Amino acid sequence: MADFIVNGRSVLCGEVDIHGAKNSALPILAATLLCNSKCTLYNCPELSDVDAALKILKYLGCKIHRQCDAVEIDPSNAFGKEIPDFLMREMRSSIVFLGAILAKCSNALLSYPGGCELGPRPIDIHLNSFKKMGVEVDERFGSINCQCCNGLCGATINLPFPSVGATENILLAAVTAKGTTKIHNAAREPEIIDLAAFLNSCGGKIQGAGDSVITVEGVAHLHGCEHSIIPDRIEAATYMAAAAATGGKILLKNVIPDHIEPVFYAFREAGCDMEIGENTIKLTAPKRLSRIKLIRTLVYPGFPTDAQAPIMTMCTVARGTSIFIETIFQNRYKHANELLRFGANIKVEGRVAVVEGTERLYATEAKATDLRGGAALVIAAMCAEGVSRITDIYHIDRGYQSMEKVLTKLGVDIKREV
Repeated sequence: MADFIVNGRSVLCGEVDIHGAKNSALPILAATLLCNSKCTLYNCPELSDVDAALKILKYLGCKIHRQCDAVEIDPSNAFGKEIPDFLMREMRSSIVFLGAILAKCSNALLSYPGGCELGPRPIDIHLNSFKKMGVEVDERFGSINCQCCNGLCGATINLPFPSVGATENILLAAVTAKGTTKIHNAAREPEIIDLAAFLNSCGGKIQGAGDSVITVEGVAHLHGCEHSIIPDRIEAATYMAAAAATGGKILLKNVIPDHIEPVFYAFREAGCDMEIGENTIKLTAPKRLSRIKLIRTLVYPGFPTDAQAPIMTMCTVARGTSIFIETIFQNRYKHANELLRFGANIKVEGRVAVVEGTERLYATEAKATDLRGGAALVIAAMCAEGVSRITDIYHIDRGYQSMEKVLTKLGVDIKREV
């Protein structure tokens, strides 16, 4: 199992091209199952989560060809209805294949998904939505058996929470269902818009993606298309946090600034200067950051929960006290205990974390407990005096393509040790 070895006191400077968004690539890969001809996805990141999705597609019968960031998927002979436990456990987002398999085969057998343990992320919202579309659901012994003998039917679905995963699953099920589906209180994330854009390019009829009400008029079939995955807004925010924490300067290229806008206020409040271009962001940090008075994670377009951990590391070396309120996941502060090992001053009480900034951090060995928390520890190691070791970096590989190579180009002394 690999570790990161980081020689600290780095000042991160330079340019970085942001990769395709993991959270957009995964549902779009699942969506290719619905097509009757080849699909080609560009800007598809090379991540372990993406590899897991491609393994599922292959298991279901797709032919896959990858060349750099371009992936060609031929689903012509993909009629598999079951995903085994060992594949489902590789990532949490594997549940998004349920909607696609149901739409293609009218029945599906899956086990419960794996992924980061961030607290309850119930899939009952997904299953209750499918029931309204005519699906019979049988849950037992850790498996989910779904059948819709008469095919999926359009329905009006009112989500109790604007769940990204549930919105994606409903879109996949509804795009070829009989009749019209309306999703109320739908998730509004850019990744939802990207999925809808892909499905519409394949012949779907989806309106309202990005708003709280999405209307899907079912079509008889979908054809393949070429599509470019949007840039990863969380990767962008992470490298911005790394530059800010180390007092550096970074130019992000291949970004959509509007997607990252919800985090801008935090960097400006911390004292960073930002220049926003059409598809670039230039961030220049002061020698020492100021506190961020309050960060409350919210559904989009609020502050993203995935950016909370890297920006918390920023605040550990800022001047003053910053307060975080996590409203999305119950267990999203696991990284806080590991940051304490670097000498950070953090107190956690339930969903609230109080971060008292300190002038310096010190090298240590820390364990990545989840994807974004792992990125936060790498940033802490960059700020710390001495050489740190970050273990269990397979979490980081799920969402950051070759992080050590990107950081090395930006002047960080980091290596992967197997």
